Amino acid sequence: MPNNGTIIKVSGPLVVAKGLRGTRIYDMVRVGRFKLFGEVVEIRGDEYFIQVYEETEGLGHGEPVYSTHNAFSVELGPGLIGAIYDGIQRPLDVINRLHGDYIVRGIEHSSLDRTRKWHFYPLKRIGDEVITGDVIGYVQESKLVKHKIMIPMNIKGKLSMIEEKEGTIEDVIVRIETANGTKELTMLQKWPVRSFRRVKKKLNSTTPLVTGQRIIDTFFPITKGGVACVPGPFGSGKTVIQHQLSRWVDADIIVYVGCGERGNEMTEVLIDFPILKDPKTGEPLMERTVLIANTSNMPVAAREASVYTGITIAEYYRDMGYSVALMADSTSRWAEAMREMSSRLEEMPGEEGFPTYLSSRLASFYERAGNVICLGSDERQGSLSVIGAVSPPGGDLSEPVTQSTLRVVKAFWGLDDRLASQRQFPAINWLTSYSLYQDVVDEYSNININKYWKSYRMKAMEILQKEAELEELVRLVGVDSLSQKDRLLMEVARMMREDYLYQNAYDLRDTYTSLRKQFLMLAVIIRFYDNANALLQSNIELSKILSISSLSDIAQMRFIPEESLGEFDRLEAKVINELEALSKSNKLQ
Repeated sequence: MPNNGTIIKVSGPLVVAKGLRGTRIYDMVRVGRFKLFGEVVEIRGDEYFIQVYEETEGLGHGEPVYSTHNAFSVELGPGLIGAIYDGIQRPLDVINRLHGDYIVRGIEHSSLDRTRKWHFYPLKRIGDEVITGDVIGYVQESKLVKHKIMIPMNIKGKLSMIEEKEGTIEDVIVRIETANGTKELTMLQKWPVRSFRRVKKKLNSTTPLVTGQRIIDTFFPITKGGVACVPGPFGSGKTVIQHQLSRWVDADIIVYVGCGERGNEMTEVLIDFPILKDPKTGEPLMERTVLIANTSNMPVAAREASVYTGITIAEYYRDMGYSVALMADSTSRWAEAMREMSSRLEEMPGEEGFPTYLSSRLASFYERAGNVICLGSDERQGSLSVIGAVSPPGGDLSEPVTQSTLRVVKAFWGLDDRLASQRQFPAINWLTSYSLYQDVVDEYSNININKYWKSYRMKAMEILQKEAELEELVRLVGVDSLSQKDRLLMEVARMMREDYLYQNAYDLRDTYTSLRKQFLMLAVIIRFYDNANALLQSNIELSKILSISSLSDIAQMRFIPEESLGEFDRLEAKVINELEALSKSNKLQ
């Protein structure tokens, strides 16, 4: 590696060098005697401004800088699933095994194992014509994931060699006769992280991304290929929601990016995921998960790298035709890293010191999500959904990162520390949150779940909104001043909050709820409300209505197992029978 340049200035994670002629913006370089990883982020004349992804302590004036003349890229191929990487795709488990608990500066290890052998199963034959994106074969990467081997960009031609074989990711598996000669392909690809992977066509999202969390799926849903953000103050449950979604979301592949989060939170992920079972298959969650761990004690600049590394890996699996969900926790830490680098670059600051390009950077990240037709001749469809946590200081949702995010995402799950302090989980505020995917999901659910889905959902939200209005009156004049009808509504709203919206993440029967069960639970509450209202109009006292024994069964209905949904028919019949008995008793009197 030739000595291309020298350091002239060191300012935290920013290094300025001279003499790197031929080096381009976003090229990777190795900095100083430690050969630290860095990326050129700005060029001014002969001065090259380098964002270093490792600690720069000890670097000095005049030390060498080596240019790679290659953009910052990640390795893509079999072996990604189950792996744990840092922000620049160094395998943390390998580093831990060879070098201990701490990452040694300048350390370099292949992101993918060069010695492990994979069994390649071809899906094409010699003589077949292939184009960019075509799936030519696969390897069984894990018990849950078939890793599809695709033709790289800008290659098309006729297969002259393809065979079933056992080999490493660097062994030649295919030869293609192209217009420019013979191309040999391996199972290993590389892709620059700041460039989105091309697709044939972007589609509208029409299928819900089922999370199993009732407040999300019912009131603020997201579709496959959609984008959502989870803003909230410290302690409101952002990370817990991200963990829940990673465990239960209806996606084939999960990419979890811990961007600048506390080490104990990432530790929980690292401990839990190998143990927790996938609900569909019973296999460990790590069999379909890739983890990017960039904790708060790691170099600040690496936070930006981590989100790009994560979404590039996610795009790769999307191109195989999988449904992929990416969890970014949290984008606020990434934005803070951008702010620090912008300050050191002496750029003109925007609002609250963030760079003026904050909005465009966030938009370019979230816009890589989508439901797409992948490249290739088979018209396969894949999706990439992105859910980003936002950590506004003091829970102030008017701050720049939250507002810039809201301009891009279509689902807003606003967390409320007041609800969190009341042990309401998920602590999503149903009065401030929203989803622009609601109409699409309502249409899907009306057809595939029940024709009354939308009407029941709207009625439930109406009850919750009226409760908020009545609470103001109650605080002024007391609950006794309300009419019986309003007191019934308050009681049903309480049932909605405590028996439906509240969900225990640690209870095996309550942690996940299918769309079918969600509808049945909602139906029981709504039908009780409608029938109780009818009894009030017959001059039956509210106290008698609220004394029926089946209300305690409603409070426990979330614990009905998924395989016993027939219990809801019996529960609803019990509620109706008890209310009818009250009506008959009233007529006899």
